[in-house]
Amino acid sequence: MPGLIKEFKDFISRGNVVDLAVAVVIGAAFTAVVSAFVAGLITPLIGMIGGTEFRKMDFTINGSTFEVGIVINALITFLVVAAVVFFLVVKPLNVLEARRKRGEEPVEPEQLSDEAALLTEIRDLLAAQAGRPAGPGPRGPSDGPRGL
Repeated sequence: MPGLIKEFKDFISRGNVVDLAVAVVIGAAFTAVVSAFVAGLITPLIGMIGGTEFRKMDFTINGSTFEVGIVINALITFLVVAAVVFFLVVKPLNVLEARRKRGEEPVEPEQLSDEAALLTEIRDLLAAQAGRPAGPGPRGPSDGPRGL
């Protein structure tokens, strides 16, 4: 039994599980904000234009009330969340993946930090002194520390 508890503790303390838990909590909070935004601002604006308030869009059949406005709010909320996820997460990751497949570096030399720019300059000077071409290349025994 103690081995099972240790194994469970190891599983829970993995970075991926913790990251996933944080993502779920942030996602739920974000969805709540978007739901409030849609219910409080978007659907009343659409209702103003269309002449109908979504919250009051319902009908009754044999004593059962069907609230169509709630479904419309949920659909609009889903579309807004999906659009935000697509444009802020999926699209940038697709662009980075396409760059990686083409062999381009995602960080341009002008965007390097001061330390990284200095290390790049030192690497290029050392390569020039040794008679090798500047820039990263295949690592060999005489190429020095990794990344320089």
